[in-house]
Amino acid sequence: MIFDQTAMAQPDLPIRNISVRRLGLAEPGDDASLRSVPIEAPVSIEVCGLGYAVMMATPSDLVDYALGFAMSEGLVERPDQVEAIDVDQVGGGWVVRAALPPERAEIALDRARRRVTESSCGLCGMDNIEQVLRPLPAVTARISIDRSAIARALASLPDHQPLGRATGAAHVAAFCSPDGEIVRAREDVGRHNALDKLIGALARAEIDPASGFILLSARCSYELVEKTVRAGCPMLVTISAPTSLAAERAAAAGLTLVTLARADSALIVSDVHRAIG
Repeated sequence: MIFDQTAMAQPDLPIRNISVRRLGLAEPGDDASLRSVPIEAPVSIEVCGLGYAVMMATPSDLVDYALGFAMSEGLVERPDQVEAIDVDQVGGGWVVRAALPPERAEIALDRARRRVTESSCGLCGMDNIEQVLRPLPAVTARISIDRSAIARALASLPDHQPLGRATGAAHVAAFCSPDGEIVRAREDVGRHNALDKLIGALARAEIDPASGFILLSARCSYELVEKTVRAGCPMLVTISAPTSLAAERAAAAGLTLVTLARADSALIVSDVHRAIG
């Protein structure tokens, strides 16, 4: 697998400073200042020379993003099924090109022909409700953790959010060991993008998602459950609440789902395998 990022010229942190004016509400006083905000730009994903989707994303870790996106979308099952990924900056945005072998290319081309939406929400290429709600594969991995591992991961999460600290406007997805150590983390303005970047980063580093759990700084929508299940990870922890479909899909797949995770408590939505002690 060949990765080319030579065309990527990005700052250490993908941020931009904008002029703002503070408006006093509860307290008097207005003043002008600069505010750091995360860069959001269109990222075009091309698969085998065909435009597959255009996402609004943070232009960092785009190789991780493309690989994770391809795996989450079911275009490939393993990273070695991607022959090459290259990234180029173009006028107004970025282009990520992925080359697949013929047997995987046909899957991608068929999905691209039938897609009805371009978003990072997991609906790319779906043309009916049955496809969207198709059964997820059962979670076969097992993990056993103490609740203190969740607390440890939450406490250290800010250390892995440089973009979030600088702007207050970015999500983070982190992969944690069973004892709560954060092994990898990726940030993006989009919660789906951050998770795709994390999945790609784990694949490139040959870290098995079955060996730990994923922690997200986002509400738990069904797409995040699906991406976690398809990655083969047995447990998902989010700091915000779940949607009804997220809870249903997690339970049906056997995914341990923990939400509203805070320093003092968390809400177990699904734990059919009694993973948490």
